[in-house]
Amino acid sequence: MSVDIWPPVAPAQLKIDEDAALARELNWLLDELQSTLKTLKASLEETYALLAPTDPGSTLVVSTPRHEAVKGHVTRVGTRLVKGSIQLRLKTLPAQTLALDPANPIHIPELTTLNTLLTQSVDILSFIVSESTNSRKGGGGGASIDPKFLSTQLRLLSEYLAESLALIKGPQLTDQAAVPDTAWTSSSVPPSCFAPPLPANLSFYFTLQDASLVLYLRVLEPADAPVNFGTKLALAIGTARRLEHDEADRVFGFCPEGADAQSPITASGSVNVPPKLERTRSIPGGRGGGMGKGRGTETQVYVREKVRVESADPSLLSVSAKLGALGHTLLLARQNLGVVMGDDEDELKVAE
Repeated sequence: MSVDIWPPVAPAQLKIDEDAALARELNWLLDELQSTLKTLKASLEETYALLAPTDPGSTLVVSTPRHEAVKGHVTRVGTRLVKGSIQLRLKTLPAQTLALDPANPIHIPELTTLNTLLTQSVDILSFIVSESTNSRKGGGGGASIDPKFLSTQLRLLSEYLAESLALIKGPQLTDQAAVPDTAWTSSSVPPSCFAPPLPANLSFYFTLQDASLVLYLRVLEPADAPVNFGTKLALAIGTARRLEHDEADRVFGFCPEGADAQSPITASGSVNVPPKLERTRSIPGGRGGGMGKGRGTETQVYVREKVRVESADPSLLSVSAKLGALGHTLLLARQNLGVVMGDDEDELKVAE
């Protein structure tokens, strides 16, 4: 069964009519996208505001759930931890209390990078909406923004949002088990962020996982330290046993003072980066609660004890949910534009 046009139309004229119809459809779609883009911009600005450094900040509980090995709280303002107190009752350390120094806040690299990505995303949407509005005002006959330019900008925006969502979710625990995270060896929290300073044999390392702030505490010992004869005997006869964890019996190169190298961060908590953000597979700033690569002398260490504490952050959970919804809405808009423009569906997918 076939469909014929009556009266018959010459192939050349049919091509002209098809192009004209497609142009009208594209122009209509560009006009309809204006309301979608404005809604996206408003929602993205609300998401960005959740990371704004506003006082008094968010107070987060930092405590182990079923015992009191770690018990305390920290206060997050924007991308920084500005104050807090944590009591430690670890098996391999004397009981002590760690107090954050308000004069030296802890910067979370993932949050700093997330703030930068959201800033870039807001700038992109603001530019698109501005250009589209100017095109409609100055075009006379209802001219709209260049569809190819719009498609390119929306793809870039999709990549930024996807990177932001991946950053706040963090790596999957299964991936961590397969490829152990060793960023703590050179980017743990600087000892100067505590008053008094952090003990030299304690690694204090923050990261993000599933929109929660995760603290890793590691008690370290030099790899070449002699083992006490009493300890050897106790381990041999079974009256004592080693603490089991995924980093036991492995040697790491730890830079105790290397994390003091701070990245250039403004008073608002955002990082000073060039206007065009360099988007690479590795997130700038690394992972963990410190800044930069270790610059001190490496010490070969074992991890005697390791404790993981997860602190749910309502603001980060809200950011994660909003980013997911924004990404879905943006994908639908890109798909609609791509279909009318004749783009390949594979081109609409954000590279993972």
